[in-house]
Amino acid sequence: MTSSEEIKQVVKEKYGEIAAKNQQGCGCGCNSSKIVGYTIMEDEYDHLDGYVADADLGLGCGVPTEYAGLKKGDTVVDLGSGAGNDVFVARSIVGDDGKVIGIDFTEEMINKAILNKSKVGFTNVDFKLGEIENIPLENNLADVVISNCVLNLVPDKQKAFSEIFRILKPGAHFCVSDIVLKGELPAGLRKSAEMYAGCVAGALQQEEYLGVIKETGFTDIEIKRTKLIELPDDVLKEYLNETEIEKFKQNKIGIYSITVVGYKN
Repeated sequence: MTSSEEIKQVVKEKYGEIAAKNQQGCGCGCNSSKIVGYTIMEDEYDHLDGYVADADLGLGCGVPTEYAGLKKGDTVVDLGSGAGNDVFVARSIVGDDGKVIGIDFTEEMINKAILNKSKVGFTNVDFKLGEIENIPLENNLADVVISNCVLNLVPDKQKAFSEIFRILKPGAHFCVSDIVLKGELPAGLRKSAEMYAGCVAGALQQEEYLGVIKETGFTDIEIKRTKLIELPDDVLKEYLNETEIEKFKQNKIGIYSITVVGYKN
């Protein structure tokens, strides 16, 4: 199994477990049984129209729908849709005349999302099993593509953004919340497979991340929001010794959530 395949398998198993056990705050927020309950990256959703509590597993690191410029009648694709949290919020904005499609590569998440859809009764919401590096949708379909703390987990980010470019209509745009780095993470954090499922070790440097987007062909790229993620000491102690923790803090190495927009012209 290649490194990319191993990463995908770790992520799939982790998120499948979260869906099956209906855990909350254990994707981008916690990474072992000792620290279950941290939601150090999650933003609050329960005040938003369309919020479905059963769909909110606390796995995001932003609220991309707030910056996505969604309009009535839009066709929206949510990549890494999980239990449907962002899908249902987007549906409240695009209305009955729009359409929202969630893509996830974890069967347990898709099943949970479909169950949540049945509870709210939407007919213009769909969930499909598929990978972001090979999105099971036709070209030039979407008015907006959104994603929340998922693309950093994808091994081939160039392919992921190329797929986003492919499914967007000409003149359409994406809006994603994601994790990026400023400065190099210590090896103990970067190499941990559990941290891949925790949204940190798979992240790129911010400039490299933006570079991938530009190389894909997107224009008018803009960071709409930046939030520093402060890892608690007991999270750091899972991966670093005391000396490494001190160095980590002194160097002000940054883990950030950014929400970024780009256009297909």
